[in-house]
Amino acid sequence: MNPLQRTASPHPSQVTYQDWPLERLADRALSLTDGTTRALLGIAGEPGSGKSTLADQLLGEIERRCPGMAAAVSMDGFHLAHHVLQARGDTHHKGTIDTFDAHGFLHMLRRTRQERHHSVWWPEFRRDLEDPLAGATGITPAHRLVLVDGNFLLSTRLPWLHVTAELTETWFLDAAHEPRRDRLRRRYIHYGFSPQAAQAKAHGIDEETSALIRRDAHRADLTLTEAG
Repeated sequence: MNPLQRTASPHPSQVTYQDWPLERLADRALSLTDGTTRALLGIAGEPGSGKSTLADQLLGEIERRCPGMAAAVSMDGFHLAHHVLQARGDTHHKGTIDTFDAHGFLHMLRRTRQERHHSVWWPEFRRDLEDPLAGATGITPAHRLVLVDGNFLLSTRLPWLHVTAELTETWFLDAAHEPRRDRLRRRYIHYGFSPQAAQAKAHGIDEETSALIRRDAHRADLTLTEAG
């Protein structure tokens, strides 16, 4: 597997944000760094909005133009381990804002921005394991642009409030409501949920999370709207 790419979903989100073509988004992303400093671009959105899909597409376009300059990581690597959630009785809340190591994520952003003379190793959330995997993606000294996707990059809760200060720019993916929920249902079914359980999660916990995310969407530097 290409070390710059995360483990892809077997059914990638078929989502298009047509108001900004991929080429223009790549232009904007590349403009964030002067070639010597490291820029961090945040890609935020609700569950199922296509954050990782867009990040991977954008990384591919940047890699085509400037090989070895960029890498992509995710906030999802800071999800608490499944056994921790089981011990806390929180497995039914998995994916909500309180099931992430927010302080650890914020510290990693600071390290990634500041430590440019050695590799910084990011964890990755593996859906096949339902757990994070440590040291999965290396940000090397050659990487001048790092794409960071995550649900809560724009949150005003502490300590999440400080995340945007560590990001050079943040984009919000304004997903179409029902297509987004349908993508979530299909994702959950693929990973072993019954259709009924997938429906309940997409319309329950995920809807509460979506409302929390959308409340702070105005903090983004750029909003991309899903094509209807």
